[in-house]
Formats: sequence, C-alpha cells, structure tokens
Amino acid sequence: MHFRWILQRGVSMAFLLSAVSLAWSDGVPVLDLNPICHGIAQDASGPGERGGPDLFFARCVRSEQATKRKLVRASPHYASADKQNCVAETTMGGLASYTNLYGCLRSATTARRMFNKRNGNYQIER
Repeated sequence: MHFRWILQRGVSMAFLLSAVSLAWSDGVPVLDLNPICHGIAQDASGPGERGGPDLFFARCVRSEQATKRKLVRASPHYASADKQNCVAETTMGGLASYTNLYGCLRSATTARRMFNKRNGNYQIER
C-alpha cells in the first residue's frame, strides 16, 4: 500500500516537472539543450580537432539560442495547431532542439500553404 502511494506521487511529480520544463517564454517553449548539445559535442570532437568537447558544446548552445531568437520573431506567424504539433514532435524523444522546432514549423507552414486549407488542421480523414 505504501509503495503504491509513493509510485502515484512519483508519477504525478514527473508530469508536473515535465510541464514546467516546457514553460513558454515569448511564445517559444523553453527547451533543455544539454542533452542534444552534449551529444553533438561528443560526436564532433575527434582526437585531431582543436577545442575539444567544451568548444563544440558552446557552439551548439550559441547556435540553438540564435535559432530561438528567430523563432521568437516568427512565432506569431505560425498557426496554433502547427505550434502544438511541432512542440510535441520536437520534445518527444528527449533530444529537443530549437533547430528541429524551427524546421518543423517551416515545413508545416509550407504544407499549409501548398494544400490551401484542405484538411487545414491535419486531421485524419474518415
């Protein structure tokens, strides 16, 4: 019985923390860049390269922050449904990045223009 209570509270806390980690600022979600940038830094730094993983990590974070600034400027122009879908897709695997979010939103906007309101909310037709 005590284990069940702990498990329920733990699951509730996990959902609360995941909601907090996706807090919005300037119409753009706050993403944890550590996992993606650490992965990029580890893969990019070979034994012959200068700077090491710390330099690649810093470059990754700077690049992601620049992309976030683009998203902040462009955010009002994206459809709400596209924002919701792209944020869900971008954060699904735990390696969220503003670059992926930006690409998803641009693709969704292009698709929306191409298909010109047909199936506008991307719902599965029945």
